[in-house]
Amino acid sequence: MKIEITDAQWLNERAEVSLEELVELSGLPSELLVELVDYGALAPVEPQAEAQPVQWRFSADCVVAVRTVSRLRGDFDLDANALSVALMLVERIRALETRLQALQCQLPQVTRPRRR
Repeated sequence: MKIEITDAQWLNERAEVSLEELVELSGLPSELLVELVDYGALAPVEPQAEAQPVQWRFSADCVVAVRTVSRLRGDFDLDANALSVALMLVERIRALETRLQALQCQLPQVTRPRRR
């Protein structure tokens, strides 16, 4: 098995990507991404300062979101409205799972007696 290494960048809140880069990374049309912004599923870093979608900048964590949208669209053939709802639900589930895991880590570990 040959592993090909391509450009990689750590995704963090400080890194930003353009709408064009999101299109390239997700394989989704820019019109769909603009609709997702209109529905509130994606948020440009400064939406009021730059009225033109071509000038929008997004935090790098949007890359994960648009790739999720791409998979949902491919698997279920959803429209932009349904994709925005599904994405918000997926992100909410991830947040709740993270919170649950953090709370479980705070619980004392209980050892069970071994069965004979």
